[in-house]
Amino acid sequence: MSLSSQIAKKAELDPYKLEIPEGFPEPIIPENNLLTSERIELGRMLFYDPVLSIDSTVSCASCHKQDLAFADDVHISPGVEDRLAARNAPTLTNVVYNPTVLFDGFLETLEKQILVPIQEHAEFAHNIVDISEKLAKDSTYSSMSWRAYERKIDPFVITRSISSFERTLISGNSKYDQEVFQKKDVLSKSEKRGMNLFFDKLECAECHSGFNFTNFSTQNNGLYEVYEDTGRMRATKLEEDRAMFKVPTLRNIELTAPYMHDGSIATLDEVIDHYQSGGKNHVNKSDKIQPFTLTKREKKDLINFLKCLTDDDFISNPDFSNPFE
Repeated sequence: MSLSSQIAKKAELDPYKLEIPEGFPEPIIPENNLLTSERIELGRMLFYDPVLSIDSTVSCASCHKQDLAFADDVHISPGVEDRLAARNAPTLTNVVYNPTVLFDGFLETLEKQILVPIQEHAEFAHNIVDISEKLAKDSTYSSMSWRAYERKIDPFVITRSISSFERTLISGNSKYDQEVFQKKDVLSKSEKRGMNLFFDKLECAECHSGFNFTNFSTQNNGLYEVYEDTGRMRATKLEEDRAMFKVPTLRNIELTAPYMHDGSIATLDEVIDHYQSGGKNHVNKSDKIQPFTLTKREKKDLINFLKCLTDDDFISNPDFSNPFE
């Protein structure tokens, strides 16, 4: 039996059972990285440990903060030596359900995504092989690696354990969930009016659809006429992908300002203003982006509904918190 088969067999014997909220489907977990408590705890430690950056000053949690639904509150998060990348830090809310990751919507797995900030000059500016060698000298990480994957800590263990932790970051107990899936009458009249606006009059769910409020597609929403960031085209080199960015989840949207791929819009009020305007002209702008008009009350109702997607349990869950504190 190969080592990978032995690892999968061990995970099957001692699995970690995710708590799936009402109305949510079962997520797909890779066969070569089935969840166990040992893998999740190792990944949680690595997620919060700045050892992954070249000067040990920045961790995954530096840009993905629990109290902000694992997003950040600046338009661009600083990496090592305060270097700035090109894009806003997205929320990790329900990332286990994402068929692709990054704003490009190009990478297929969390395991691959973890390599991106590690090697990016403006983020961790490090090398995962060098990180592995450093961690191998740490007795705690070494023993945890053997328990989790029956092998010494290496790039395989680092990427897969952090992915395992991130797959547990499930949010599904907002007021919206309580109203719709748990059948509790918790929304105010204003929030219910906002929900009707969202799903009916404005058809926001054309893109922000399903239990996770995203159809996972890449779209252009007319943010600019000319974009500094080429979007998905950066990965595909195709003109049809120029300035195309993945539709984000709206879950916990109240907590994840500023908005858009570059963090250029500060508030939900301003986001609605953008969409009311119909956006700027761009060759790839979605035909779903059309101007509309809301009354002052309707705008307030819509924002109140969006705030109903905040999950207080998610941002305070001790299982997701910093293990070093």
